Amino acid sequence: MSEPKRRDKAATRAALLEAARRRFAEHGFDGTGVRDIAADAGVDATLIFRYFGSKQALFEAAVRVEVPEGLGRQVGDEQAASPEALAEALVREVVFADRPEHGGEHPLLVMLRSAGRPEVRARLREEVCEGYLADFAERLGGDDAELRAELVGALLIGMGLMRSVIGSPELSRASFEQTRGLVRAMVAALEGEKSQG
Repeated sequence: MSEPKRRDKAATRAALLEAARRRFAEHGFDGTGVRDIAADAGVDATLIFRYFGSKQALFEAAVRVEVPEGLGRQVGDEQAASPEALAEALVREVVFADRPEHGGEHPLLVMLRSAGRPEVRARLREEVCEGYLADFAERLGGDDAELRAELVGALLIGMGLMRSVIGSPELSRASFEQTRGLVRAMVAALEGEKSQG
């Protein structure tokens, strides 16, 4: 009698995360079933609950934003990037980075597909407003720094949506090199507003 095959927990968890990322990117939270994710990963659906506890916890793990090493240094280093350089790094990361594990999109854009859920909106607000944009506001300075930072956020997320969801012709064809100079100019204009506001 042969021994039963032992399950590789790390490989199973990774397969579930990969399948969840693809499903959530394509169908959002409500359009994705745990049985579909499990079938894609080639495992029983009960393993989702064993490894993650719930579909919601799996979603949170699947869309967790990992700040890349280079961007992390810019975001965290007090002396590092100007607002323009930070915006350029975010354009590269949020708009132009290819993420096959998330259906080609940044996790923030994947979360937007499920933004009808209050808990997803709260998570987006936390990640975007209390994370990236709080740092931007600090770098921008001035009385209305938070508003100007949110305008930068709207620009970046809007660009991501135009490229990946809507497939707008010009932005979809544009290279990072073409786009970054224009974004830097827009951010520089917003940075200059602090002295006039």
